[in-house]
Amino acid sequence: MPPARPPRLIFLLNAAQRRLQQLVAAEQLRLAHEHDNAPSPAQGGLLFVLQDSDGRTMGEIAQALDLAPSAATGLVQRTEALGWVQRAACPQDARTQRVWLLPAGRDQLPLLRSAIQRINRRLTAGFSPDELATVARWLQHVQQTAQETDAP
Repeated sequence: MPPARPPRLIFLLNAAQRRLQQLVAAEQLRLAHEHDNAPSPAQGGLLFVLQDSDGRTMGEIAQALDLAPSAATGLVQRTEALGWVQRAACPQDARTQRVWLLPAGRDQLPLLRSAIQRINRRLTAGFSPDELATVARWLQHVQQTAQETDAP
């Protein structure tokens, strides 16, 4: 009997990531139909990053969201235009911009949390806490391995 073929992890991970993006986009569309000016997934990520640590620099935001600096700048500009965040020069270094979460942006967080909880319930249904811990550990391992590969 030939040895069992290992799972096609890269294929499965890529396919799952595409399907997850579709699921998040569908949830975003649902929110947009139910609420005026619902944040996009990227805007939601920015709001969550600032909730955790308000006043981050543009570079810190780019790193936290795994975005190119130019993409982070565009995201902040679009979110600022909605009145959810505000950019200001850093008092210690005027060349550096810091981004602050405004009350209107903070008001979006409960809606975003609810949407994420709905998605997480769907994704975790039927799995034990131990199985989910293994999946989480493996995904963290993938991130770490890829990060080590990116290092010079």
